[in-house]
Amino acid sequence: MTQDQLKQAVAQAAVDHILPGLNDKSIVGVGTGSTANLFIDALARHKGAFDGAVASSDATAARLKGHGIPVYDLNAAGELEFYVDGTDESDERLHLIKGGGAALTREKIVAAVARQFICIADASKLVPVLGQFPLPVEVVPMARSHVARELVRLGGDPVYRDGVLTDNGNIILDVHNLHITDPVALEASINQIVGVVTNGLFAARPADLLLLGTAEGVKRYTR
Repeated sequence: MTQDQLKQAVAQAAVDHILPGLNDKSIVGVGTGSTANLFIDALARHKGAFDGAVASSDATAARLKGHGIPVYDLNAAGELEFYVDGTDESDERLHLIKGGGAALTREKIVAAVARQFICIADASKLVPVLGQFPLPVEVVPMARSHVARELVRLGGDPVYRDGVLTDNGNIILDVHNLHITDPVALEASINQIVGVVTNGLFAARPADLLLLGTAEGVKRYTR
């Protein structure tokens, strides 16, 4: 199977997983990225089974609306039953690195209010130790140099993602050469740096279910 076929398989598996728990008042949290886009396309075939969605980015909101799915502000939606999103890396404890699409802050917020966080990915995203994928950090622009120096002190090599502004108007520093043995502790340490909005480690709030597309079919990992 190609990578796209694996992504399509896990997108459909996520739809099949959440459908029994939806009703006409349900609002689904939806992530950002290529795999999340395939989930949106699969979910749209069942848009009569739920009320609408909360989007983790402007791009996701536009794709949902393009399918005729109502998009709600999270403040109006309240707690969500499900949040479905892709990932850039996952370990077997379902700690994640996310933010390749620069939507990490809104993704973290939506994940925080969801009862179940479902991660969908192809097999290449499962790793023994996080850190091969650069860790994105969203930073208030005036703090870029200060935050970069502090990230170096933590052992990383931060690189400014040139030309990228988040939907919140901030910048991204991608931190290379991290070997993340304690994701929870590193997530907390980076978030304590003044000027950091948040970072792409989803460890304090990991996924609850990982649907992983493999050549043998979709595998399920739970915490």
